[in-house]
Amino acid sequence: MKTKIESSLNDPVSLELLYRENNDKFRTAFNELYPSLHNNAVADCWNARLNYQSSQISWGGKNELLVVILLSLVAGFVAKIPAFFGVDEFMFYTKNAGFIAFPFAMVYFIWKRKPSKKIVIALLSCMVIALVYVNLIPIKKDTDSFILVCIHLLLLLWALFGIAFAGNKMGENETRVNFLRFNGDMAVVLNMLSLAFFALSAITIGLFEAINVSIGEFYFKYIGVWSIAASPVIAAFIIESNPKLVSKISPIIAKIFSPLVLVTLVIYIGALLVSGKDPFKNREFLIIFNILLVGVLAIIFFSVSASEKSKFSIWVLFGLSSTTILINLIAATAILYRIAEGGITPNRAAVLGSNLLILINLILVTKEIIGVARRKGSFEAVEFAITRYLNIYVVWMAIVTFLFPLIFGFR
Repeated sequence: MKTKIESSLNDPVSLELLYRENNDKFRTAFNELYPSLHNNAVADCWNARLNYQSSQISWGGKNELLVVILLSLVAGFVAKIPAFFGVDEFMFYTKNAGFIAFPFAMVYFIWKRKPSKKIVIALLSCMVIALVYVNLIPIKKDTDSFILVCIHLLLLLWALFGIAFAGNKMGENETRVNFLRFNGDMAVVLNMLSLAFFALSAITIGLFEAINVSIGEFYFKYIGVWSIAASPVIAAFIIESNPKLVSKISPIIAKIFSPLVLVTLVIYIGALLVSGKDPFKNREFLIIFNILLVGVLAIIFFSVSASEKSKFSIWVLFGLSSTTILINLIAATAILYRIAEGGITPNRAAVLGSNLLILINLILVTKEIIGVARRKGSFEAVEFAITRYLNIYVVWMAIVTFLFPLIFGFR
């Protein structure tokens, strides 16, 4: 792309066509090329166009605000179904948490991206099938299969949300990279919204308590639940309307925490060896480290997305990925030991499968990081090593969600 841009600097039409062909890839390539384009009026104009940062926060158009408000209200209504219709709260929220968190943000992106009818029909069909399946499947709430279905269905709905985000560009790697970055931005915005909401709630309840009017229970039962349900749509709207508002926060946080996590992991491995504790019989050890594996992949991804990439950060990422591979091998061995000792269960099969998939993914990522350290690879290749594996994760989520209950007899 950089070569095409450089050769088209004197051809405005060709530049515009390149931009429209893939604006994200064009922006990335142009920003890498721009420092070498001195005293070039065309390049200066494109730099102003691509990197202009307004000092004002955008609130979208009137129609967009109406769509966000409507979706937020409907999301809040769905979240209150147990209260309105006397449905068991535990079963409803456990089974349908994903149908509160994702569908309305999906509809927002469908409205924004305007994907083809085939994509819209496919998304809606998958949502309906998943909704019917999770609410009619005959499994008890205290079984491993029930927990696995609820967790992995939530992740499948996240994948459908990613398709809605991508629109007609879901096959492009750059779009997948942008989706993962969007998730980091969304986590930041949701945390800020949560802090703001709890501060407002504390002030509001405190003011009413001062005049002997107790509204705490009512406030959290209705306003609180409604706000939580609406927050994904609101966060998506804020990020989409102000794409550069928080785009640099996630990489900065990742770069700060990557060396800290690496030091923590190295110290933990040493402590594990010295303490004499047996991770092979500790179930909590396996659960924590499965969460850790996903977290490390996220830290690596957002560290790679940072604008400044020093040699120190490259070696930190290499240390982080290679150390996590070692821990992954320990965890996988512990799972195999538990299977050999106590037999196969839905939980053990799911954890083992996830561990092996993440292990392979980490090895591929580490290989690309080594290439960067030896100046024979690129950071884009590291990102690609993560994003190209998303399809495999989605297939595994579907297997655990739809086939595991049948394979293990709903136990």
